[in-house]
Amino acid sequence: MLTVALLPRYLRTARGSVAPQGGTHALTQTIVALVCASVLTVAAAMWIMNRGGTITTRWIARTVLAGDAALLLGRAALLALALTRDDPRARQRRVAVVGATAYGRVAVERMQLAPQGPFVAACVFDDDAPVAAGGIGGVPVIDDWNALRDLIRGGEIDEVWLTLPMSHEWRIQRIVRELRDEFVELRLLPDVRQMAMVDRSATDVLGMPAINLATTPRSAPELWAKFAFDRLFAFGVLIPLLPLLSMLAIAVKLSSPGPVLFRQRRKGVDGREFDILKFRTMRVHRAQPGVVRQASRNDARITRVGAFLRRTSLDELPQFFNVLFGQMSVVGPRPHAIEHDDLYRRLIDCYMYRYRVRPGITGWAQVNGYRGETRKVEAMEARVKFDLFYMQNWSFWFDMKIILLTVVRGFIGRNAF
Repeated sequence: MLTVALLPRYLRTARGSVAPQGGTHALTQTIVALVCASVLTVAAAMWIMNRGGTITTRWIARTVLAGDAALLLGRAALLALALTRDDPRARQRRVAVVGATAYGRVAVERMQLAPQGPFVAACVFDDDAPVAAGGIGGVPVIDDWNALRDLIRGGEIDEVWLTLPMSHEWRIQRIVRELRDEFVELRLLPDVRQMAMVDRSATDVLGMPAINLATTPRSAPELWAKFAFDRLFAFGVLIPLLPLLSMLAIAVKLSSPGPVLFRQRRKGVDGREFDILKFRTMRVHRAQPGVVRQASRNDARITRVGAFLRRTSLDELPQFFNVLFGQMSVVGPRPHAIEHDDLYRRLIDCYMYRYRVRPGITGWAQVNGYRGETRKVEAMEARVKFDLFYMQNWSFWFDMKIILLTVVRGFIGRNAF
């Protein structure tokens, strides 16, 4: 115990002497510390025995060994910390960005936005463009191969990032040939912003590197796990709510002539169409073919019961049957009318990407206030942005958060008419 109590003081004393004074000094310090700790432990044991205490020789030996082990482990940890501090791989990586291009500027800006991050821009190299006065974002621009090699061989550069356009394949190959024998890490950062829909992650396909431009955002096991959870959750919701569903069905039937349920064709996963179910909230009316008129505030078509159902989102409860049928998820991007899909797919980038997963009863966009009528394209763009964020960041706990937020704030919304 005495040795353990002295350990912090020993570590503070030794912290500055792990590397600078050399291995001999560090070894001497360690031996002296072990001897002192052992002597102090034995002296303390003898004092206790003289006071009438009972301590065995075996206990003294175990205590000395345990204390020495603690000191050695502390010393080893300090040594590892010092070596890590001196290892260039453990500090910020100094990067030479190849290509004074727009994407090269983006790379420099990203590093400068995170000054404490893992990378720092050391220079920009481009032998095919005029050197920019003042550099790029304050980072010097060089156009001489020998200058770049000198920086690399002098240990001033840890990584080289190639940010040249994909059409400059010959330049990329030449740079790789020039630097393949240098002790520096090479990375190719292709600019796929104009091609990639949402995903820009890299993967391996049959041993070939590939950049995902538009792929299903989740793996098969994750999709199956979500599918199983959806059905179990829907079943668990519908059973206790059967009495409420029955009362709501009677109220809808008495509110105006017509069916209890409203059915409308919507797109599901991979564009497969299905009939979405809702409690009917409007009077039966004849719609114009190919035209979908969104419900609006003070819409004369909405019944009094329907207004209450829409305001509280209770009209959506039958969609748990869609979940049981495997057509929808509990959480996911909300499906829109097919006519709206045909309109917005031409106005909003990545709009149809939402249908790479099952549509949901509630979603990240809805709990953030984007539900109900969308009179402006900007409102739909914001909704799509939230949907895509959900798809790229999905997790079981993210779903739980959205379900909880739906219960807390999602049943009564300002935009639901």
